[in-house]
Amino acid sequence: MNAMPEFKTLIEEIDYGTPASPSEKLVTLNIDGRDVTVPEGTSIMRAAMDAGVEIPKLCATDMLDSFGSCRVCLVEIEGRGGLPASCTTPVADGIVVKTQTERLDKVRRGVMELYVSDHPKAWNPDAGLAGTEFDKVAAMVGVTENRYGTDGRNHVEPGVAPGNGSLNIDYIARDESNPYFTYDASQCIVCSRCVRACEEVQGTFALTVSGRGFESRISAGMSENFIDSECVSCGACVQACPTDALREKSVLEMGRPEHSVVTTCAYCGVGCSFKAEMKGEELVRMVPYREGKANRGHSCVKGRFAYGYSTHKDRILNPMIREKITDPWREVSWEEAFAYTANEFRRLQYQYGRTAVGGITSSRCTNEETYLVQKLIRQGFLNNNVDTCARVCHSPTGYGLGQTYGTSAGTQDFDSVEETDVVMIIGANPTDGHPVFASRLKKRLRKGAKLIVLDPRRTDIVRSAHVEAQHHLPLKPGTNVAVITSLAHVIVTEGLFDEKFIRERCDWAEFQDWASFVALPENSPEVVGQLAGVDPEEIRGAARLYATGGNGAIYYGLGVTEHSQGSTTVMAIANLAMATGNIGRKGVGVNPLRGQNNVQGACDMGSFPHELPGYRHISGDATREIYETLWGVKLDNEPGLRIPNMLDAAVEGTFKGIYIQGEDILQSDPDTKHVAAGLAAMECVVVHDLFLNETANYAHVFLPGSTFLEKDGTFTNAERRINRVRKVMAPKNGLGDWEVTQKLAQAMGLAWNYSHPSEIMDEIAATTPSFAKVSYDYLDEVGSVQWPCNEKAPLGTPVMHIDGFVRGKGKFIRTEYVATDEKSGPRFPLLLTTGRILSHYNVGAQTRRTDNVVWHPEDRLEIHPHDAENRGIRNEDWVRVQSRAGETTLRALITDRVSPGVVYTTFHHPTTQANVITTDFSDWATNCPEYKVTAVQVAPSNGPSDWQIEYDEQARQSRRIRPALEAAE
Repeated sequence: MNAMPEFKTLIEEIDYGTPASPSEKLVTLNIDGRDVTVPEGTSIMRAAMDAGVEIPKLCATDMLDSFGSCRVCLVEIEGRGGLPASCTTPVADGIVVKTQTERLDKVRRGVMELYVSDHPKAWNPDAGLAGTEFDKVAAMVGVTENRYGTDGRNHVEPGVAPGNGSLNIDYIARDESNPYFTYDASQCIVCSRCVRACEEVQGTFALTVSGRGFESRISAGMSENFIDSECVSCGACVQACPTDALREKSVLEMGRPEHSVVTTCAYCGVGCSFKAEMKGEELVRMVPYREGKANRGHSCVKGRFAYGYSTHKDRILNPMIREKITDPWREVSWEEAFAYTANEFRRLQYQYGRTAVGGITSSRCTNEETYLVQKLIRQGFLNNNVDTCARVCHSPTGYGLGQTYGTSAGTQDFDSVEETDVVMIIGANPTDGHPVFASRLKKRLRKGAKLIVLDPRRTDIVRSAHVEAQHHLPLKPGTNVAVITSLAHVIVTEGLFDEKFIRERCDWAEFQDWASFVALPENSPEVVGQLAGVDPEEIRGAARLYATGGNGAIYYGLGVTEHSQGSTTVMAIANLAMATGNIGRKGVGVNPLRGQNNVQGACDMGSFPHELPGYRHISGDATREIYETLWGVKLDNEPGLRIPNMLDAAVEGTFKGIYIQGEDILQSDPDTKHVAAGLAAMECVVVHDLFLNETANYAHVFLPGSTFLEKDGTFTNAERRINRVRKVMAPKNGLGDWEVTQKLAQAMGLAWNYSHPSEIMDEIAATTPSFAKVSYDYLDEVGSVQWPCNEKAPLGTPVMHIDGFVRGKGKFIRTEYVATDEKSGPRFPLLLTTGRILSHYNVGAQTRRTDNVVWHPEDRLEIHPHDAENRGIRNEDWVRVQSRAGETTLRALITDRVSPGVVYTTFHHPTTQANVITTDFSDWATNCPEYKVTAVQVAPSNGPSDWQIEYDEQARQSRRIRPALEAAE
């Protein structure tokens, strides 16, 4: 066993246990002649690691609780009989532990030989330290041959008789059903790491051990294939497997990777860190990075596996131009594309005026790329006609929290949930939209935290494995403000508010005024319950639990913000947290779950027409002077146009050109007909994206984009965490997105000369106080930081408002309920609300070009059995959904997840065009569209509508591309 000291370097990133806090009692023990002092309760395995001694192990990993099943990590303790498992045995003061003795060597070799004999396919004797974790452990304990034969049924091929002559009819063939990974029972050693990962890390409980003794094997669901089980394909089981029993198909096809680069996922707002593991320029797999502070080594199906869109055949790699949108595309050089676009924008401004053009930044692009787009518009176009998709999802967060707390972002880091006693989820579906955070949340709930859910739909978090909400308030869409104010009514009238916190941290007079308002009879649970369709006792119970249950944290999503009263609802939530003192420490807070990977960053970078980077209003002379001095131009001090205003102006004939980076507004924005009319009225629509998306049907210039795998930069996630994005391969189109914007700016006469995105971040840091200390070197040093990160907070700010609110005193604001103008009635009796599903992301442009489509090949309309029966609708029937704005058809999914009177659909597929039926109503403060409330009628249909068939044909024609040779001729 003389090779044992090298073990730590051979099994990468395997750890066990978490050191306790310094305040705990310490004990000293001796391990292999070395004294080590650790907190009481630490495992011997953890203590050995602290002493620089590695103990071989198979069932132990730092992602999971101790288990003690593999019998490889045994140790000797002087004065005690037997050989205890070091992973489950706690330290004791003064004990003497030996990890390397002749007796231990013999036992470990025997254990490993039994594993090898029963599962020989799990062992490659030639691989040794270069093989799987199982191979490495076998090599370290000295197993060089299989002395017991290979007659066990676990490694006999189907239909082949094993050594005892009986036919092996129980053999389980390899499960290839999952598109991303395979399960081979003949390589499984039944260590249960995959089962425990599914339970402890993911919280799905989809795997189990079936059978006993030599008949034991891992089963998905009720002995189903993985694809048919409750498995959510997060990859935790694959990552945990020490053999190749569970293995990525990409690894089996391409071989093991040779090097890796740490980067950040480009899907949702959780901002998971990954190791992109490569073979040359080819990506073999994405492995969640254990040092990632947002995900702590976990992942979901999208970040873990759905990266295939980066090499999909639909991806456009050459710039293209066409004079009319009815013409076929013509491939051109980058130089011609930039010159043409710059000339068109200058022509339009000369012909129609300075404000006739504008642009849209992307929540999927990096901070640096977003910053450059808004800079191009302000410095190059000389106007403030810049907007972002972030406004159509979370702009009410910025306004509402800015008004009440003084900053436009969530208050906590994700780690904070581990100290939460009561979780309130409002208008969010974290298991589908933010699955990695949802796994951490479910883990906390399984440990005893209580759950309150306000949602018209029974989402998975309401009732799932070992998790059930204490209160689910299935409120009628559009009644958020009324219900949250009613929660406050109970807290105020029953004296459950935190007077000490309010007097110290808030304006007491404003609180009294607010309290007198929420105490009005019309805000009582009895009145509001009837209005919102919620049991008044559920409102009272939820209010009491949140106010008295300990640390209370609120998490909310687009079901809060995408309403005509979105900003009012955010302020109501902020009021609730202040009234109960649930702000300014770990385990509490107000936490918006951002939808896309860089929604927070897009807002931070000045993507709104009224704000410069750092949420500073364009009218502020001092702020404008910073950029005027740096950029050498006079900035307009009047806010520019938002997206709907640009479209209105286009229809009116005064807005003629737009640069759209990384957004598909024709599919993602409300009232599709109005969006199409606005785009059709423009003379120069420039789409900068990966694919010819729906908006590109109306484009005159297409500039090919680059994926997150091909760029350097930063994303800012929902917890304000600034994470590095690192290039793992060269851009397939030849240019990074920041370079495309820079070259366009240069073509327009701007003297930009950035040589690397780090220089753009340096400019951001030099001009934006909350980013003052941020640089690539600093992020490489510390991993990531949460803004504000400056001289006052050099390590960033995980928790906001600790000693006081950013605005000084917290501001209570009356939140009067105003019913939306979008009301149900005899003609349109149902209310439609929309959302996402786990396997897809936003409009699906990326995930539809991966194997994720096997889980969700089409959008469905969820409808309650009562409403379906009344309309003669059966499951999977085609139905027509009609609103005041338009109609579409899709298949029905009959379910009691939705209440009678409510229907629900996703918006991931362009053939559905869910936004054809959403209206142009929007939030009173920010113009955030009211996606979540649309009055509709549902009726049986014979299939896709005429307009859908016609639209598909038009889209197909719009995507015609003339070959480069033909174009040249």
